[in-house]
This record gives sequence, C-alpha cells and structure tokens, in this order.
Amino acid sequence: MIPVLMTLLLFSSRAIAAEKTVDFERDIAPILKNRCLGCHQDRVRQGGLALHSAVEVRKGGESGEIIDPGDPDSSYLIDLITAYDGVAEMPQEAAPLTTDEVQAFRSWIKQGAHWPENLVLQPPVLWSLRTLTQPPVPTVTQTSADFPIRNPIDAFVAARHQLAGVQPAPPASKRTLIRRLYLDLTGLLPTPEEVAEFIADEDPRAYEKLVDILLASPHFGERWGRFWLDLARYADSDGYLGDSMRPHAWVYQEWVIQAINDDLPFDQFSIEQLAGDLLEKPTDAQLIATGFHRNTLSNTEAGVDLELYRTKELVDRVNTTGMVWLGFTLGCAECHDHKHDPISQKEFYQFYSFFNNADDSSVKVSHDWDMAEYQSKQKQWEPAYEKALTSLQKFEKSDLTADQKAEITKTLEKYKRSSDLKKISTFYETKQPGWDKLYSQLESLLKTRPSPPATRAPTFKERTKDRRDTFVHVRGIYNQHGEKVDPGTPAVLPEFNAGEPLRDRLDLARWLFQENNPLTARVAVNRIWQHLFARGLVATPNDFGTKGEPPTHPLLLDWLAAEYKSQNWSRKSMIRLIVMSSTYRMSSAANASPVQHDVNNQLLWRQNSYRVEAEIVRDIHLTASSLLDRTIGRRGIRPPLPAFVTDVGRSVKWPATEGSARYRRGMYIVFKRTVPYPMLMTFDAPDATVSCSRRERSNTPLQALTLLNGPLFFESAQALGKLMWEEYQDDLPAATEEMFLRCFSRSPAPREQEYLNAAYADLLYLAENNQAKTKSAEDPQLTALIQLARIVMNLDEFITRD
Repeated sequence: MIPVLMTLLLFSSRAIAAEKTVDFERDIAPILKNRCLGCHQDRVRQGGLALHSAVEVRKGGESGEIIDPGDPDSSYLIDLITAYDGVAEMPQEAAPLTTDEVQAFRSWIKQGAHWPENLVLQPPVLWSLRTLTQPPVPTVTQTSADFPIRNPIDAFVAARHQLAGVQPAPPASKRTLIRRLYLDLTGLLPTPEEVAEFIADEDPRAYEKLVDILLASPHFGERWGRFWLDLARYADSDGYLGDSMRPHAWVYQEWVIQAINDDLPFDQFSIEQLAGDLLEKPTDAQLIATGFHRNTLSNTEAGVDLELYRTKELVDRVNTTGMVWLGFTLGCAECHDHKHDPISQKEFYQFYSFFNNADDSSVKVSHDWDMAEYQSKQKQWEPAYEKALTSLQKFEKSDLTADQKAEITKTLEKYKRSSDLKKISTFYETKQPGWDKLYSQLESLLKTRPSPPATRAPTFKERTKDRRDTFVHVRGIYNQHGEKVDPGTPAVLPEFNAGEPLRDRLDLARWLFQENNPLTARVAVNRIWQHLFARGLVATPNDFGTKGEPPTHPLLLDWLAAEYKSQNWSRKSMIRLIVMSSTYRMSSAANASPVQHDVNNQLLWRQNSYRVEAEIVRDIHLTASSLLDRTIGRRGIRPPLPAFVTDVGRSVKWPATEGSARYRRGMYIVFKRTVPYPMLMTFDAPDATVSCSRRERSNTPLQALTLLNGPLFFESAQALGKLMWEEYQDDLPAATEEMFLRCFSRSPAPREQEYLNAAYADLLYLAENNQAKTKSAEDPQLTALIQLARIVMNLDEFITRD
C-alpha cells in the first residue's frame, strides 16, 4: 500500500509542477551558470560537453545526446544530475542539485527544452579574476574590550566575528608576543635580557618599537628569504641521478636575503628575477636575480636526450611562474586544455615561449670576505712553501762531478720531453738520495695552494641569434609539434598595455604588475598572511582557480592586496601593518573562547599555534645554547652526515664544516637533492624538486628521537648545561629560571619547578654513582645540568610558535 501511495504522490507532484510554465532565463539559466558552466562551456568541455548554448546542448558530449525534448525520463542529463544515496554524477566534487532544481530541469525538458534564440550563457567570473578594488572598511559598532580596532584589518575581522556571533580570544601576554615576533620576523629567540626589557617598558609604543627593530634586523632577510627560496625550489645540486653540485648557487640565496633586508619593492624584486638580464644596462645584482629560474632540476647524465630535458626545465619554469605570481595551475594545460580553469593548451605554450630563448649563463661576482679568506689562506700556505723550496734549491746546488751533471742534464732533457715527472723523480733519487722526498713535499704543497676566488653566479641570457620557434606540443610530447605560437598570456586575464604585443620575459614580468592584473597582488599578500598565521586567507596559496579554496575573508584579502600596491609593494610595510593589528596579537589558546563550529579557526577568533619549520628548529637550539654563528649569507655549510646516509652510495660523503661556521643557521645547510640533510626532511622541509608554497607539518616519533639523540641537539644541550653550571653552580632555581627564559621567554611555573627539582635530584644521583664507577673527571653537577637541559629542550613548547 505504501509504495503505491508514494507513486501516486510522485505523479501528483510532477503533474502540479507541469502546470507551471518554466522560464529558461529565470529558472534554468542561473543553475547552468552557477553549477555547470565551470566545467562545460566554450573553453572547458569536460567529456566533450558544453552547456552554454542551445546548439551545443543539442550536440551533447562524448556519451551522446543528453536531452530528449519532451521526455525527461529518456534524457541522460536527468540521470547525471539526480542524486542517488545523496551522491550525483554531476556536478563533480560539489553538492548535488536540490530536488527543486532537478525538478525544474525535468519540467523544462518536458515542456520542450526551449532555449531563447541567440542566447549564449557566460560562465560566472571566478572570484580571483574579478577586478581588484579596495573595498570600504566596515564600520563596527560593537567591539570586545580585548579586541580594540587598531587598523582596518581588525575592522574586517571584527565584522565577521559579529556576523557569526563569535567572541575573539583575549590578547596574548607580552612574553608570548615578544617570542612570537622574534620567531615570525627573524626565526630566532629573544634573549632573557631582551624579554625583561620589553616587559619593563611601559611606553604605549613599546610593541611598535620592537616590531621596527625586528624588521630592521639583518636576520629578517634570512627568515623571509627562506620562504621565498621554497617558492624558488632552491637547492645546491642539479638533481636526477647525476645530481652534480652547483658550487655557486648560494650567490642567488645571498641576493634574496639582501633584497628582502633592503625591502626591495615586490614588483621590482619579481621583475629582476624574471628578466633582470633584459633591463637596460643590468647590474651584476640584477643578473644574479635571474638565478630564480636557474634553480630547476637539470639532468647532466651522459647520453640523455638534451632537448627533452631542456623542455622539462621550461615546463617547470612555466608552472613555477604561474603558481608563484598568478596562483594558477598553468601546468595542467601542458598536454590538453585545462580541465577546470580557463586556460587552453595553446595559451600554455604561448607562456612557454617567453622562456624558450633564455639560455644559461653566468656572471663573475666578488666579495670582500671571499678575497680576505683567500689572502688569509695564502699567508698561512706561503711560509711552508718557501721553506720547502729553499731546502730543495739548496739540495740541488750540492757538489756534483762534471760527468754527473752532464748525465743528469741529458736524462732530464729526455724525460722533460716526455713530461714524465715520476721518471725524473726516480732518476734524481738514484743520483742524489733524499732529493725525491724534498721534491714530493714541494709537489704536495703546490697541490694545496689556495686558489683565488672565481665565483660565477648562474644567470639567464636571452639569445639574439638562432632564436627558437615555439610550437604546441601535441599531447605534451616535446618532439611532436603542433601549431606555431608567439609569446602570450591567458586571454582570461587583461591584455598587456591595452593590446600591445608581448615580446619577451621583461614584458611578461611587467604584465604581472599591471594595475589591472587581478591576481598578482592577491596571491602575494595571501602568502604574507599565511606566514604570520600558518594559513592564508586562501588556504590553497598556489591555486586561486576553481578547484582552490575560496577566501575566508574576501573583502579583507582585496583590501590588503590593494593596500600592498598602494604601499609601493613594500613587504616590510605590509608585515608591519599585519603584526600591529589586534588580530595578530590574540592569544592562541583554543579554550579561550571555544567556537564549536569553527575548529579550524577560519573566522580568526584566535591566533594559531604550530611547530616551527625545520631550519628554525635547528636555529632556536643554537640560539638558546649561545652556539649560533650569526654570519649572514656566504657559502653553504656541511654538517656531519650520519653513517646511514654516507653508506648508501656514490656522491654522498662530504667534508664536514669545521669551526664556528658549523653552527650557522639551518638555511645555509648545503641541500643536495638526492641526499638531503636528514634532519631537515624529518621536520618537513621541501625536497626542492618543485616550487613549494606551503610546507606540511607532520608530527612523528622520528622527530622526537631526532631532538633527543641528534648530535647537534645533544651538543646544544651540553652547551646550555655547561653555561648554567659555570654561571650558577649549586643555585638550581636560578639555573632552571635561566633555561626557561632562554627557551620559552618565561619562568617555570611552581609545578614545573617541582618536576625540575625532582628530575635534577635523580640525575645528580645517577651522575655521582657513575662517576664513582668510572672515575670520570666530569663534575656530577655539570652532568646533571646537561641532562636537565636535554629535558627542557625536548619539551614541545620549545619548538612551538604560540
């Protein structure tokens, strides 16, 4: 009985719906525009199907016709959009159409599927492609006492709070704020003295003054330069099986650090990297900047198809440029038209054409420190050489008979013609015992003679002769040429200078920063926000297309993007604006104001707490233990590699860096692509094979084991424990206070102090017993403090940015 009743009700509902005439433009067109045309229109035809015009709808797609006018039950379209068990085949990766929407299509088809003549539907403009204008700052009538409106950022965020009925978290403490700022702006920890000075400073501008000091720090360029190097897929080797070293790649890294410290405007910063060689009378620095795209993988193995791997490098340059500056996945159009975004395969190769005539080059660079190092090594080498040379010359002048001299001269002439030094040495030794030893000593010294610096930074140079033509690669196959193309950009974006032809990379770089380009500023400012909150306003920083996440605060994103441009693309000014806001200064405590429907904090009702990046994990250990070598830039360092790495194969071992240089920052560790430094990879450093816009953050037992047993981390604990022993001896409370201030910028809580006291007592007991057994000369108190430092440095709070 019930099935019969349901059937009758179904027919009844259809009959009622059929009585109402469906208006295509009112009832059907909006659904097609908003739910269907993203994947089925003139430029993008998934399954060969387009739904933007009556002609295309009648054609159907690869599966045949989709509409049978007058008969919805026989129309394939209805099967595609009808949900079964809550899932419909279309639209893909989105919520199914509602029952009313499906019924509207059924009624439309039943009434003949009328489509007004000459009406062509246009897909909705993607949010990221809309014209960028600076929206007005909202007027917020009520604010939390803990959340004062310090600048427009707070007004936008507070407006969302009020709309969602969310109470923001209280402001973070001054101790938390100084540690947060140091980690975010320099990647280092404040000293206990700097913390005490900030806490005691009652000037209302104390926080602002601290921000300005950190923005002016030379370590700011290191911290924010590392972010950019992720995008640039920077490494010190070629990659692939050969993975030859790039001995002078570090010059580009040094340029990035200096440019960011100098606050080189982001437009100029970008133009120089994309096309510095094409500027009028480029400086050496502008040529070095073009090293950005020399960071691609390069296959140097014998016998490889050179043209194949050259095209792979060009494809990577197109993909990287698209993601870094446009937030678009251009690479999806290498083999066919983009399946989701309005980018055709032809447009991909028009973009490819900009890089097709850029050849690898280099420029000689010199550094005062480099020459000073050479001169120092030369001075150390010369005395030993002069001594050996004098001894040999004195020995050669020893008395010989006329016959011996004649025989020696004759034999030497014979051997010199054959350039056989070994035979000469052997002959001398038979005539003058002892000569060979002196000669070998001199020869060995000559082999160790320091060489003057000859640094050549990798750069680009546009070829002027024998220029290459660019063709579409059929199905992405490099040697199957299709249509010939000229340089160009996606038609969905504004033209260059109102229709002027684009000729080269310099035009491309300038096009990116045209006033009417809607993407560049949005993408750039989103990344700045991401580095200060762990998540961008757009959570997919390299994909502003239809498959990317929409912005959580679209008006705030546009306001910031327009503001970035109005501030002459000043990175420091934008960062200063953000960190001065109440939004940035909130506590990260998740229980400060629980919001059950926003567990991911998309409404920005609190700050975010997260583990610092791989290089910073290393840096803060060195900072807290006072081991850090703060030298900026220069060549990379080579920490000792563990045996499990050096035993795996060829080209793995390297001479470990000696002296204080081995304690330089983690960003200076030489990065060999096939054998990256294990500690960095354990903490989720990118592999440098492709551009990385957002690092993952994992949490694994291997990370804890690395911090507990890694040689550098143990050495840092040793150094910290020794400092505490030398300064405080038996004063345990003072020693633990100093440890906490160095590591956490705060004092231990009473309960924590109890645990530390108990742990120290146990450690001291073990150290004393061990000393009695082994007759060790090390003071048991020192041993106990070192082990206590290991405990403190292995607390999760130490590597957490709160």
